[in-house]
Amino acid sequence: MTRRLTTPAGNFFEDFGLGQVFEHGVPRTITQGDVALYTGITGSRFSLYCAHPVATACGFKDTPIDNFLVFHLAFGKTVNDISLNAVANLGYAEVQFFEACYPGDTLFVSSEVIGLKENSNGKNGVVYVKSVAVNQSDKQVVSWIRWVMVEKREQGLSNQTATIPSYLAQVDNPSDLIPLEANFGSWKPSYSDNQFTFDDIEVNDEIFHRDGMTINDSDHSVATRLYQNNARVHFDGNMMENERQSQRLVYGGQIISICRSLSYTGLSNAVWLCGINGGTHANPSYAGDTIYSHSVILDKQDICGRNDIGLVRIRTFGIKNNSPDTIGELYAENNGRLKYHQDVVLDLDYWVAMIKR
Repeated sequence: MTRRLTTPAGNFFEDFGLGQVFEHGVPRTITQGDVALYTGITGSRFSLYCAHPVATACGFKDTPIDNFLVFHLAFGKTVNDISLNAVANLGYAEVQFFEACYPGDTLFVSSEVIGLKENSNGKNGVVYVKSVAVNQSDKQVVSWIRWVMVEKREQGLSNQTATIPSYLAQVDNPSDLIPLEANFGSWKPSYSDNQFTFDDIEVNDEIFHRDGMTINDSDHSVATRLYQNNARVHFDGNMMENERQSQRLVYGGQIISICRSLSYTGLSNAVWLCGINGGTHANPSYAGDTIYSHSVILDKQDICGRNDIGLVRIRTFGIKNNSPDTIGELYAENNGRLKYHQDVVLDLDYWVAMIKR
């Protein structure tokens, strides 16, 4: 007798419970090939991550892996258990990078369910998780909180009590997240195209990064496969033709990396990502969209005992098919809630270490 085995369909909203822990499958060893592909699909030009002599001059034992790539690879491990049946990934908080990663390092990822909220439409709900990635030496590399809207297996309200976790509005002590080995005293202005330094910027400065990047089908497909993110909304064109969007969604993390890469024009000296205070995917993006990046300086701080770098808090907006020169207001606030312009696709608040003059 021939059997037809049922393959895993992923978890639906009803399958999650508070305190539930997932040890995610498929550990991921990061290679130079991953770095090359990431450069090819984002165009990142930050020299610390692509020039070995620069990295070693700055105290690193090898060329470090860009922390955004580390985040995407770790995030991809969580998808099969957490967001395979996602409607949308909604936001992030408390993203902290604890260890520099190098080619050859392996990521192991786990997640705990810390919140659940059923939506009033009875079709889906929001799942909150805290995820942690450790390396082959069991050292914590990155941790984050995220919330994702997940489909229900069966529609209808169960009237469960919502549990919404609290989280910090900003990462604590971002200077503690700079690698101990990092020393940028030998940094040459030419490494970063002689652009703005920590000393040149002030709080409330705005920088429109000018360059635009059009997303091709191949770009976002390769990106999501690189991260081993198997969420159906990014891959299954046949399924998405029958959805409201009628086409595949671009993974929001790829928008984050595009905006970071575009921010090089103006913020090339923002050399190390310490942590992400919060992030919102404000509207969806699709193949064919052109993304622009616009940043606001929220804060800057000296670091005790250091004259090579300072801390800068940046709020970067991703905008599709439009620019701050013509878009008008990026968002409006109403009763503490933000309503974004339809062309705003990303609102990301993060800390970086930035070169001093």
